[in-house]
Amino acid sequence: MPDTTGPDREAVRLILEKVRAEGRTSLTAPEGRAVCTAYGIPTPEEGLAGSPEEAVRLAERIGLPVVLKIVSPDILHKTEAGGVLVGLTTAEQVADGYRTIVSNALRYNENAQVLGVQVQRMLEEGQEVIIGAATDPTFGKIVAFGLGGVLVEVLKDVTFRLAPTTTAEARSMVEGIAAAEVLRGVRGAEPVDAEALALLIHRVAELVTDFPQLAEIDLNPVLATPAGATAVDVRVVVDDRAAVEPVRLSQEEILASMNRIMRPTAIAVIGASSEPGKIGNSVMRNLVDGGYRGDIHPINPKATEILDRKAFASIADVPGEVDVAVFAIPAKLVPRALEEAGAKGVAGAILIPSGFGETGDHELQDEVVSIARKHNVRVLGPNIYGYYYTPERLSATFCTPYDVQGGVALSSQSGGIGMAILGFSRSSGMGVSAIVGVGNKADIDEDDLLTFFEADHNTQLVAMHLEDLKDGRSFAETAKRVSRTKPVVVLKAGRTAQGAKAASSHTGALAGDDKVYDDILRQSGVIRAPGLNDMLEYARGLPLLPTPRGENVVIITGAGGSGVLLSDACVDNGLRLMAIPSDLDEAFRAFIPPFGAAGNPVDITGGEPPSTYRDTIALALRDERVHALVLGYWHTIVTPPMVFAELVTEVVEEYRAKGVHKPVVASLAGDVEVERASDHLYRNGIVAHPYTTEKPVAVLGAKYRWARAAGLVPG
Repeated sequence: MPDTTGPDREAVRLILEKVRAEGRTSLTAPEGRAVCTAYGIPTPEEGLAGSPEEAVRLAERIGLPVVLKIVSPDILHKTEAGGVLVGLTTAEQVADGYRTIVSNALRYNENAQVLGVQVQRMLEEGQEVIIGAATDPTFGKIVAFGLGGVLVEVLKDVTFRLAPTTTAEARSMVEGIAAAEVLRGVRGAEPVDAEALALLIHRVAELVTDFPQLAEIDLNPVLATPAGATAVDVRVVVDDRAAVEPVRLSQEEILASMNRIMRPTAIAVIGASSEPGKIGNSVMRNLVDGGYRGDIHPINPKATEILDRKAFASIADVPGEVDVAVFAIPAKLVPRALEEAGAKGVAGAILIPSGFGETGDHELQDEVVSIARKHNVRVLGPNIYGYYYTPERLSATFCTPYDVQGGVALSSQSGGIGMAILGFSRSSGMGVSAIVGVGNKADIDEDDLLTFFEADHNTQLVAMHLEDLKDGRSFAETAKRVSRTKPVVVLKAGRTAQGAKAASSHTGALAGDDKVYDDILRQSGVIRAPGLNDMLEYARGLPLLPTPRGENVVIITGAGGSGVLLSDACVDNGLRLMAIPSDLDEAFRAFIPPFGAAGNPVDITGGEPPSTYRDTIALALRDERVHALVLGYWHTIVTPPMVFAELVTEVVEEYRAKGVHKPVVASLAGDVEVERASDHLYRNGIVAHPYTTEKPVAVLGAKYRWARAAGLVPG
């Protein structure tokens, strides 16, 4: 086991100072071993030989067989250079191997500085794994774990977390790869020491956190055995740029500006127009017709009045304070107008126009950001549809107005997705607190929105469509905090976009964009939605479902076929079907016909009257061992769809009145009447969908994922 005392940071600091002084970007193998030793990471016994004879003496002292590796600051990938020989069992092989390795290295790079040959004891037993760290462009320092050696190149079975890690997070990595069963022991093999692996992961994460100039670390392979874990090969890349972090505002600073943006007392529309069809006219009309109660100031040097409001030539002419300026002018005119808005003291500049970074004009976008920072103005956009905040009846957008208030806040990076959100919200009757377009995210991003929605008592759930994250680490840290009390749902576009780099044993190359996003979003307690409709259904359904108090899920169905599909859906969504105790099984059988089936699913059969549905559902609700219910309805004349919907509503409300709050979801199969029945159930807090067994269970699964991550599910 690694040393459990604290790391020797001074030893590592001295090594890195030497590397920097020599202008190198990587550590030699002996330096890498010294860094590992300083952080309690076991490595095989070894030594540095400067001649064939010295290599033989070291090999005999260490004990044969040995491995030989070239040591050169100019050769990072030793295997590619023919700089590694393994399994040398005699003195003659060691001496010849020394000469071969040096010759190969100079043939690979004739100008390489050869410091010698590393002679290392060869470990012949153990499961090969990889432990590493990389500097991700989105998330910063991340650690990786997976099967090592050749397998890492073939399977790419690797999992990632933000560094630093807790010991629990490190342990979850060991358990979290697809091939974790291999580490637990198969075909009679003993399990490896998982705690030793978790400690190594934790130590690597601590190392790159203490020394952020370490751009990449690869321990590959690490040999894991029942008695411990040893890093056989160490590769360390140094780059001072890896230590650079983005500028971050404090929570207090974010809230100060976001509160003024979302709850403004006065708004100026720069580029306001009286002419229908103009963006400036649409924004004005939405603000006026939407019922916004604050002051609205149209800015247009060619007008004296717009929509019965006095127009001003410049925002500077507006009397009193202005919180928000909505820009509806061509991109090239924005810098000058933003200077005036900044001088006026606005908190937020809402940049609707396109023509900035998304079209390649990054210089103009950078100029706008520079002006905004000079005046302490936060920029939303550019290239957006605007934003809505229903508690203030605020529709600062050129798209259709929206006024159905509720507890769901949504954002999108795309205007088209934003309008899909709007349409779904209206069609489904899902009340929202906010819909926000972020566009190019020149300044305000999802992290800022999360910080506001966390403190916003009008918001109970946050759902976000995004294509990337500007500062993934800040988002992850904020999301982890927010998701403890409010679900955060993310639709990350680009799941299949090019992904991982060329196959390699290097941690950095294994860090495919989507895999890193997937693991770190999960680490942060975020619910990831696979598609747009999933995100919207999660947003609609999760607030209705009570938080489950345990893992036991029971299916009650009127159709055996639906029961099978519902069971599959439960497994697919990480739900645990309850093993029905004998007394509960007997109680269910008292209500169902002899040709039905108790167990789980409970199949009451399709020809049963409403009372059978009522009795079995009531039994599951009152039994404290049952924590969630999945209902499968089959359309019959005996129990028509609306009869089913009404009886389910009645029995669920009866038990809610008694203080029994369990999540209940329903799948309805039948003729078109099941659509109306599903709507009735949804309106009464029961997530219900017609023609699908997967969707209601997916919503329940999402609720469970959030509750587990928030630590709200006992056991």
